[in-house]
Amino acid sequence: MRVAIIGCGLIGNKRAKALAGATLTVCCDLDRVKAEALAASQPNVRASADWREAVAATDVDLVVVATIHSELAAITTAAAANGKHVLVEKPAGRRAAELDPAIEAARKSGARIRVGFNHRYHPALQKAREIVDSGVAGPLLFLRARYGHGGRIGYDKEWRAAPELSGGGEAIDQGLHLIDLARWFLGDFPSVKGETATYFWDMPVEDNAFFLLKTEAGQTAQLHATWTEWKNLFSLEIYGRVGKIDIQGLGGSYGPEQLTYYQMRPEMGKPDAEMFQFDGPDLSWDLEFREFLADISQGRDPNPGLRDAQAALRIVEAIYKEQGR
Repeated sequence: MRVAIIGCGLIGNKRAKALAGATLTVCCDLDRVKAEALAASQPNVRASADWREAVAATDVDLVVVATIHSELAAITTAAAANGKHVLVEKPAGRRAAELDPAIEAARKSGARIRVGFNHRYHPALQKAREIVDSGVAGPLLFLRARYGHGGRIGYDKEWRAAPELSGGGEAIDQGLHLIDLARWFLGDFPSVKGETATYFWDMPVEDNAFFLLKTEAGQTAQLHATWTEWKNLFSLEIYGRVGKIDIQGLGGSYGPEQLTYYQMRPEMGKPDAEMFQFDGPDLSWDLEFREFLADISQGRDPNPGLRDAQAALRIVEAIYKEQGR
């Protein structure tokens, strides 16, 4: 697979280091200096400032779209229309409807499109999936999750604070990761309630989002995403009828990534506990890309794909509509 990366910022650089054996061919960014810097990191890679040229290039099979939110859907649609497979970073668009043209373009060309929800590939989340699928925790009852950071000086002047560029604030940023993980474990949420607020940052988008989501079977997900978490935090607790999964940290500034599994005893009381700690570098980007390459080679629909991004975005949209945002 020959890859073009469009958007050569932090995430584009992470993707360039995790291509799982694929070959980087083109680096593209409106800031040509960034494109040239990333292109220079690997041999025989050319730089470009024109994404339209990149998605039409004959020496490109797969496009990674890592731009600001307002450009994601249009570039994905054009790449798919040119028959290129696409890995587009979440949220894939500012609103669910923006993804319809990309879905149609992929249907016509046969292109595969995966949405970059890399959190599913962190080792603690993979272990949680293994535990849930084994059935030892019993039927799942509910989950609760918190995810946040505190921003940085000037955060309210960055593109994420401009709704026309970002589509929204923390709900569509880290909140979308939480929604995706909740859907991954519990399924769809026909019942959606929530609140958004701007408590600290002087910006027209929310810096906090609270979700209360319920499945058809009555399982509940309680989620809080925040840009006012002064010490970076990731916490996910999954409750089964006879077991609990407790995940804390994502590595780096979020603290060591660890999972504790609590198994109820027949006599109840204090549960048995087993802890797993995952040290080492973040391999989620590489694992996610490897799975996308497998999607392509095996002709299977990527999971998560654009329909999953739409489902998550519709939850955010419902909260925004309720709050008049």
